[in-house]
Amino acid sequence: MPLPLRRTFTYAVPTGFRSAIAAGSRVLVPFGKRNLTGYVVGFHDALDPELGLKEEDIKDAIELLDETPLITPEILALTQWAADYYAASWGEMLKASLPAGINKASERILSINEAGREELLQMAAGRMNTRADILHFLSESGETPQKTIEKEFGETRARRYIRGLLASGAVDAYFRSSSAKVKAKQQKAVRLGASPPVDGKPLSDVQSRILETIALAGGEMLFVDLLARADCGASPINTLAKRGDLDVFTTEVFRDPLADLQLPENADLALNQDQADALSQIEAAVNAAEYKGLLVHGVTGSGKTEVYIRAMRACLLAGRSALMLVPEIALTPIFSRRLRSAFADQVAILHSNLSPGERFDQWRRIRRGDARVVIGTRSAVFAPLQDPGLFIVDEEHDTSYRQHESPFYNARDTAVMRANLAKAVIVLGSATPSLETFQNARWDKYTSLRLPNRIGDRPLAKAELVDMREVFRQAGKDIVISPQLANAIKETHERGEQSIVLLNRRGFSQFVLCRSCGARLACKDCDITLTYHRRDQKLICHYCDFHAPVPNKCPFCEGEFIYFVGHGTEQLEAMLRKQFPELNIARVDRDTMSHKGEMSKTLLAFDR
Repeated sequence: MPLPLRRTFTYAVPTGFRSAIAAGSRVLVPFGKRNLTGYVVGFHDALDPELGLKEEDIKDAIELLDETPLITPEILALTQWAADYYAASWGEMLKASLPAGINKASERILSINEAGREELLQMAAGRMNTRADILHFLSESGETPQKTIEKEFGETRARRYIRGLLASGAVDAYFRSSSAKVKAKQQKAVRLGASPPVDGKPLSDVQSRILETIALAGGEMLFVDLLARADCGASPINTLAKRGDLDVFTTEVFRDPLADLQLPENADLALNQDQADALSQIEAAVNAAEYKGLLVHGVTGSGKTEVYIRAMRACLLAGRSALMLVPEIALTPIFSRRLRSAFADQVAILHSNLSPGERFDQWRRIRRGDARVVIGTRSAVFAPLQDPGLFIVDEEHDTSYRQHESPFYNARDTAVMRANLAKAVIVLGSATPSLETFQNARWDKYTSLRLPNRIGDRPLAKAELVDMREVFRQAGKDIVISPQLANAIKETHERGEQSIVLLNRRGFSQFVLCRSCGARLACKDCDITLTYHRRDQKLICHYCDFHAPVPNKCPFCEGEFIYFVGHGTEQLEAMLRKQFPELNIARVDRDTMSHKGEMSKTLLAFDR
């Protein structure tokens, strides 16, 4: 069960689907007063007498949800290990391995009863409150999902009053199963008819154009695409379908997040000696079809990515599949272009910035074996690859591989264990390996592959440390962009090159102070200082997302002198635009990249 419970539950398998059920299948089962999706992890021929259960105590599973098990035996074993190692719930770990939204669940339906109506009548004469408002809402709406009431009255407040109404018997409740939130996308399509036309009437110009358009498209296309390309309405298409010239049918449409990706040209790059040596060792390990761990310790710009791609190609030639993990979603557009260019439609991508439908379709392609190369962030470690032979963890030292909410796990270490279970090769790449990985290489648990030189012997970037206290003394005021930085940006632009300015603070100002009493404005829930966002004219807690309007005066002493302290990316962008009006400037942070595809669009524009 996808609940924070560290145990399994036993159910009886009804005769109707006893022959079809298998480990890894999902079933709808009764659990308390609800019906929940459970995962089949094993079978018993008979009840264990030590459990003290009788056959009449065992409930029947309600419904088999999968004709083919969604969870492979390999992922079952991996999630069981991860749940045990990280002291997590196996059910939650299994749920994390599947795309969001595919599980059936149950929702609580509320309705007012006679006792509630009587209470509402008695309240009508007195002062109305939230309890009365909810009863009145139910009396007008009839049976209503609890989530609707939570949306109307606020989640926390509504739940508190609903508990009281249920306890007093003023409201009745039952649970009903809700359908999965994400499914395969179906769309109407047309193809040239297989049977001869019913009548011999001549075709109109529009009808002829429709048939020619479909023929040029290979004999089949989506209905909406045909309307656009043939510049016609639905009526002549339906007429051709009645004649037998066309067949209209429903087909599944694949949602491809990489469909509009502009692919780079495949350059025939020559490997240097260090790259060639590293690649040969990885290829030998892949062909041996045994577990082996390798650390690719290469400086920035040493050509690790090219080694990864050629290692994946060797893995595919050996008849196995490959997975590459990257720490941040921002890295996936660039890597995806390289991989799609090298492996065409065999590439799938998995990360949280995909829409639920796109993620579902990508996951199914991987599960069917249509995609044999997968790139993604930490949750992609559970991708249901067919016969994986190579796992690559890029920037293995990065803390983003740690999941900081339940179920907790480290994707890098989980990938190492998965490679072990699959008798595959794990490649950990970094310019600055983590201490544990570095020590494992020293102990010969991993083979160390060194790439000490940059491609073309290019020098490493020069770093200059600027003491901002000295800048303040010289200028006599607080300056964010030092003269050294401003000159460097100007000189870079004059050479026709680009600049990236990094700042680890979102918003316009880091916090807000009252200059009269010295009080800082903090979140009412977690006491974190609120960050000022000028575009939205709001104070936001970056810990719990609490929002508050910007006050005109101090809420503590009512002083009028509100002081905005510190600088965030929003303010830095405004400064750069003012100082360098001739430059195209894009800000990349959670506030500007919230819309789907915006991150990829911005990064690829910068790349061009």
